[in-house]
Amino acid sequence: MTKRDYYEILNIGKNSSKSEIKKAYRKLALKYHPDKNKDKNAEEKFKEISEAYAVLYDDEKRKMYDTYGHAGIDQRYSSEDIFRGADFGDIFRGMGFGFDDIFEQFFGHQMDFNQRPRAQRGRDLRFDMEIRLEDAYRGVETEIRIPRTEICDNCKGSGARPGSEPKKCPQCGGTGQMHISQRTAFGIFTQVGTCQKCQGEGTIIEKPCPECHGRGTVQKTRMIDLKIPSGVNDGSQLRLAGQGEQIGKGGRGGDLYVVIHIKKHPKFTRRRDDLFQKINISFPKAVLGSKIDVDVIQGTEKLKIPEGTESGDVFKLSGKGMPRLHGRGYGNMYVEVHVKTPKKLSRKARKMVEELEKELEECDRKY
Repeated sequence: MTKRDYYEILNIGKNSSKSEIKKAYRKLALKYHPDKNKDKNAEEKFKEISEAYAVLYDDEKRKMYDTYGHAGIDQRYSSEDIFRGADFGDIFRGMGFGFDDIFEQFFGHQMDFNQRPRAQRGRDLRFDMEIRLEDAYRGVETEIRIPRTEICDNCKGSGARPGSEPKKCPQCGGTGQMHISQRTAFGIFTQVGTCQKCQGEGTIIEKPCPECHGRGTVQKTRMIDLKIPSGVNDGSQLRLAGQGEQIGKGGRGGDLYVVIHIKKHPKFTRRRDDLFQKINISFPKAVLGSKIDVDVIQGTEKLKIPEGTESGDVFKLSGKGMPRLHGRGYGNMYVEVHVKTPKKLSRKARKMVEELEKELEECDRKY
């Protein structure tokens, strides 16, 4: 089934703030939580609104969704990753039921939503490329020049000077988190937060790398091989996994999305896999019929013009359109003919047309 739009699911606008997103989700969660709503569809509805909230409340996931839609989320995140990072605990704390048990119902196992996030991932990049219709027909192998963040070759992404290593953070013991406990009238309340000394990394760099200054990454421009398949459409996105921005210290590289734009062709118009063009023919050819040469994307083809062709008639050349991107064969070429009328006539030509007109009127009376 086609997924519904996340904004539509939460009944909010695309410019909604994070507080508005949380408010909308809380209202719907109270309505559809399976512990409260016993309708047979409540659980599926609750999962749907929870996924929408988890994506839209996270800045990075929301940006990916706004740019690439559901494809950008599904290609990048697992089911667990989608829900990780959203503060469900904060939302459900005062509602009398939890989210962890529901997650186990959805996916068959529990998940600690307060656990430390997985290794970070570099940002995805977008590159817009313009090609000719002929290139889209044949396919293209080329190189593109991409400026991006890459792992520092000098320190291999550790951020530490070669010969030295990052040290375990003495404040958090290498966990990257600090647990602060407070005794209240209802018991001991524990908060988990990011260690401020190591900024959640778990390590401290005492001797930074001179090339990247401890960041683990540097800015470079890289030439990347790109293969554009034949039959590619205007607006198609090609995903190059791992070719986006990289991140040091054990992180994963993002992806590069190449968006294809096809230049307007002076002769052909494209609709999916079919091509269309308009040509002019003379009045005698339209009346008597003829075989004429017409342009196709790879040369010329003979087109039969039958007797009595009228201006605006359309003829098909089978298999002379674009190659199908995800299948076999080709689309068709459709040729719309227009009968060309001379602007000026010689005296002799005028006389002949007048005689032809009389003859045609006689033919209409007879036939």
